[in-house]
Amino acid sequence: MAGSVSCELVINAPASSVWDLIKGLKLAAAIEESFTHLIEKIDAVGDGSVGTELNIKFKPGTVPFSYYKERFTKVDNESMVKENEVFEGGYCDLGFSKYFVRFEIVKKDENSCIAKATTEYELKADADPNLASLVSVDQMMGVLNLAANKVVNGSK
Repeated sequence: MAGSVSCELVINAPASSVWDLIKGLKLAAAIEESFTHLIEKIDAVGDGSVGTELNIKFKPGTVPFSYYKERFTKVDNESMVKENEVFEGGYCDLGFSKYFVRFEIVKKDENSCIAKATTEYELKADADPNLASLVSVDQMMGVLNLAANKVVNGSK
């Protein structure tokens, strides 16, 4: 079983400012700082370019797994697209054969943009099909809203 969910958010800030937060490690730092009720720690190996790995550790009892690792598979500064794939723990351990997130920033005008997020997933053949319910637009909207607030309010 495969599927995808996506969402978008208009952000009243220049596309370049939003992309600056999304493209590398600043987003991971903002998530770690802002979602302290869920996240225990995010460790990064790499500089935010393709190949960078994040080890995201969750607080006990907050999500159905203790950690997952994801790798940046695409960071395209020209088209403002970033792609990450979970490769260990978390969704992989639950029965997903693929869990992939794409962020895309589209310029509307000089002072606004559209931030899009898409999660694509596939379940292993023997996985419970109800696992697909773990893939939610809410997670991505939380990240997009965080990015919008960080950029619009000027907080670092």
